[in-house]
Amino acid sequence: MEKKNINNVKLGKDVKIFDFVNLYGCSIDDNSKIGTFVEIQKNATIGKNCKISSHTFICEGVHIEDNVFIGHNVTFINDKHPRSVNVDGSMQTEENWKVVETYIKKGASVGSSSTILCGVTVGENAIVGAGAVVTKDVPSNTIVAGVPAKVIKEIK
Repeated sequence: MEKKNINNVKLGKDVKIFDFVNLYGCSIDDNSKIGTFVEIQKNATIGKNCKISSHTFICEGVHIEDNVFIGHNVTFINDKHPRSVNVDGSMQTEENWKVVETYIKKGASVGSSSTILCGVTVGENAIVGAGAVVTKDVPSNTIVAGVPAKVIKEIK
């Protein structure tokens, strides 16, 4: 039984990929680890020395820089107004929507079960608390938590 679905992926050196993943059209740089039950879609990028924990969904347009930790069951979103069908009732296709990119900067940490909406930037060395819903940019060197996520502490 095939335990990994890896298609058209640019892999750096010493990348560790666990079983039951779905990776396609993305890039993963040196020394990063991809946990079980992770999906990373086309045009997503993962930097060096990252840890992507199990059950995480990284959609098209998400860019994760070096030394980032992504906890278990983190969900990224790339569309501000998702719909299944157009006004006329026809099914939407890729031509009917625009990817809104998201950036997770160097050294950031995103806690388990967080949801990161599209169009935001999580700054360098920032920490997103478990279960947070990030709806706007997170400043570098801060800790955010809650729904919606708010700054609760600066990191000195």
